[in-house]
Amino acid sequence: MGKRDDLIAKYADDLKNKCGMSPDMDLLTKVTIGCGPAIYNDDASTVAATQEGELETVKNNFLIKKLGLNDGPQLMDAINAVIETYGRSERNKYRAVVYYMLVKHFGKEAVYG
Repeated sequence: MGKRDDLIAKYADDLKNKCGMSPDMDLLTKVTIGCGPAIYNDDASTVAATQEGELETVKNNFLIKKLGLNDGPQLMDAINAVIETYGRSERNKYRAVVYYMLVKHFGKEAVYG
């Protein structure tokens, strides 16, 4: 197995054990690939949930640009709901896992079709 496959397995484990979700492996793989080389960088592969600027970046670059959603308070509400599901105390919130849960939350799986 390659490094990406190992990471996808780790993300699936987080979804199952930390978020209580049964992951759609095909979608998780596509979301992970969509994150690009960031998944191999320790800093870029995680979302710093305590940094407002980081959450704004997720909102603007992922929800608005990638998923094509309209800006509004519902976007930040969804990000916060996902962070709560992942666990605020969880130190490593993987970007691919957060993005996966946001795709599911907004029903935007077709973006990765």
